[in-house]
Amino acid sequence: MFSVPHMIVLFVVVLVVFGPHKLPELARGLGKLMAEFRKASTDFKLAFEEEMRNMERQAREAERKKEMEAAAASAAKAEAGAAAPAGGQEQGPVENPETVEPVVAPVNEAVARTESENELPSTEELDAAKTESARLEEPGEKSVADGVRGEEHPA
Repeated sequence: MFSVPHMIVLFVVVLVVFGPHKLPELARGLGKLMAEFRKASTDFKLAFEEEMRNMERQAREAERKKEMEAAAASAAKAEAGAAAPAGGQEQGPVENPETVEPVVAPVNEAVARTESENELPSTEELDAAKTESARLEEPGEKSVADGVRGEEHPA
């Protein structure tokens, strides 16, 4: 930009033109102007980055939606093929290409404790709690207990 001798000459010219009393006001104004410019450029940069993240997120969602549609189409083909096997041949289990992540649902009711702290709840109590938990969940979701084994509740 400017070398040291150029800066000294420029400072002397500004000092002569504006005078020693006006120079601090000019420097203060220049400092405020630079601070506002830096703030505006930072705000612009942050807004630009936010828009880029939004565009990337939308692209990922569109890609995920296409993958889900492709998986649904392949599942429909597999079901159609399983419903009418060609030549009377038995078809083995169809493997689902997409991985299903277990859904952990919050438990709305707790299992009642028995009189003794060390005693485990009976099988009937566990079955009743499981049935109540399954009733409260939405169809298609997995319970916490079933999520470990990977089983789904019937819809």
